[in-house]
Amino acid sequence: MLQENIDYYINSDGNFVFTEAYHLKRGHCCKNRCLHCPWQYGKSKEPKQIKK
Repeated sequence: MLQENIDYYINSDGNFVFTEAYHLKRGHCCKNRCLHCPWQYGKSKEPKQIKK
């Protein structure tokens, strides 16, 4: 059973947004570029700093 403010919250547009806790309970990445993805799928990676 999902618990509001633990597994999800409802944003200002009225959409359900799953939290990182929910994703970790589920145990795998759905590859939908979720806002709170603990696996960082689809997130842009910062360029590495090169030391001179």
